[in-house]
Amino acid sequence: QVFSHRCPFLMGPIECLTDVVTPDTDIQVTLSIFELASAAGIPCEVDPALVNVLAGSKTDGSSPEEDYKVACLLLVFVAVSLPLLAFDPASGYNTEVDGYNNNIHCLAKAIIHVSAALFTIHNKNIETHLKEFLLVRVGGGQRV
Repeated sequence: QVFSHRCPFLMGPIECLTDVVTPDTDIQVTLSIFELASAAGIPCEVDPALVNVLAGSKTDGSSPEEDYKVACLLLVFVAVSLPLLAFDPASGYNTEVDGYNNNIHCLAKAIIHVSAALFTIHNKNIETHLKEFLLVRVGGGQRV
């Protein structure tokens, strides 16, 4: 906010660039714009630093199709594991620390950021995959 107030001539164009990004924009252009915006303190849909780390950690010899399948399976694993985590005694609210002992409240944000980074690497539609995650989660969460 201070930067926007003190240097609007610099922040204005950066904010305009982030508004121009659409799902159809080239992935490299999108990551460049988000990297610039992140450096200026503007929140972005996809964390470019996380994308770079995950893209750099690819295993040798695996095909992009296999990496994409692993990313999809990771979301399925998370969706299936949520009921178990929810019933874990450490998932209860602790008034002494004014939060959860296992930081379960951070899980939603982590799922969104990691899946956005993974599907950005594979140049897939993030929103579509998160909707599929919700369908798996809602459809598979009837067990107690």
